[in-house]
Amino acid sequence: METLLLTENMEKAAERIRQGGLVAVPTETVYGLAGNGLDEKAVAEIYEVKGRPAVKPLSLMVPDESAMERYCEEVPEQAHALAKRFWPGPLTIVMKAKNFIPSLVLAGGETVGLRCPDHPKTLELLRLCDLPLAAPSANPSGAESPKTAQQVLNYFDGKIGAVIDGGPCGIGRESTLIDLSRRPFRILREGALSTETIRAALAEELTLIGITGTSGSGKTTALKELEALGALVLDCDALYHELLDTDRELIAALDDAFPGTVADGVLDRKALGSIVFASPEKLETLNAVTHAFVRRAVEKRLRDWAMRGGTLAAIDAVELISSGLSERCIATVGVTADRDVRILRIMERDHITREAAEVRIDAQKPDSYYRAHCTYILSNNADRERFAADCRQLFKEILNHG
Repeated sequence: METLLLTENMEKAAERIRQGGLVAVPTETVYGLAGNGLDEKAVAEIYEVKGRPAVKPLSLMVPDESAMERYCEEVPEQAHALAKRFWPGPLTIVMKAKNFIPSLVLAGGETVGLRCPDHPKTLELLRLCDLPLAAPSANPSGAESPKTAQQVLNYFDGKIGAVIDGGPCGIGRESTLIDLSRRPFRILREGALSTETIRAALAEELTLIGITGTSGSGKTTALKELEALGALVLDCDALYHELLDTDRELIAALDDAFPGTVADGVLDRKALGSIVFASPEKLETLNAVTHAFVRRAVEKRLRDWAMRGGTLAAIDAVELISSGLSERCIATVGVTADRDVRILRIMERDHITREAAEVRIDAQKPDSYYRAHCTYILSNNADRERFAADCRQLFKEILNHG
């Protein structure tokens, strides 16, 4: 068999594909060995030429995001989000295959990986063929993945129909594989895109609502209503206290900022509280130290939630605005209450005196701050049921218009 070396005429390559032949194609990662992914004979030849074990499934190259609905069932919204972010590019997205995809492609399974390669010649070929291309790397199994057309010829000259010379591949690593066919989502292979890049991208697609307000405003009811809607709720104050027990780096930073408040690696929280609640400047210093640590912890939990298939989350933080976390939210909700109401709530909740509650409130921002900086304000002076109903109505409005 003569193996054509093509540089311009993609129609010739498309014709070879339509006739059931194999064509090596360039991508941004490595060269692939492509055949009609709907033709069992072509797929079988890929396995034979490569010496690839039949238990290893093949991915399908597609021209764009619209192919997801053509070849896959139950396409999650996260798949479209990742395709918009990384396609064309080195990401293969695994989903449940439609029943007309040859079982040989699936290696007896139920899922198929889709990938849109970032190379103009291969994208042109995909458009001309109007077929999904089964295309593992163009090397014998176990050999080095080829990064040039000559390397492919060294492997398969006389054994395949054509090689498209698209120049050397820029990345030289296979695509990253993510399985979105079940929850939690899983990275099956880390390739050209890192795991954290994928996790961060999924987290950025979360619908995120910020809840803020001073002590005693009664944010807990609002957060419970969000949990009832399926949201992950992150309490930044609770996260901060958790970090005080687990993050040695944070403790060291607090020791540097507030000498004498840390002994034997343990923070004296009352000593720190007496310092920062009596001085706005010291409270500002505390916030400057802690915001970075809390934000890092929030981001990790959001990424974990996104990988579990979550789509809605809420952040509860007194310093939501100043910490910068509000920038991640589609809406911020400030919960306010009259001063006397808040004092009584704090006294009952924390078992402290009225004077101590007043000191705490006076150290925090006034309601006018939240009215100026939040998208919405919820007043919480009524009974719990009335306030819960107000929360449900507002969150419904936010989600419907988000």
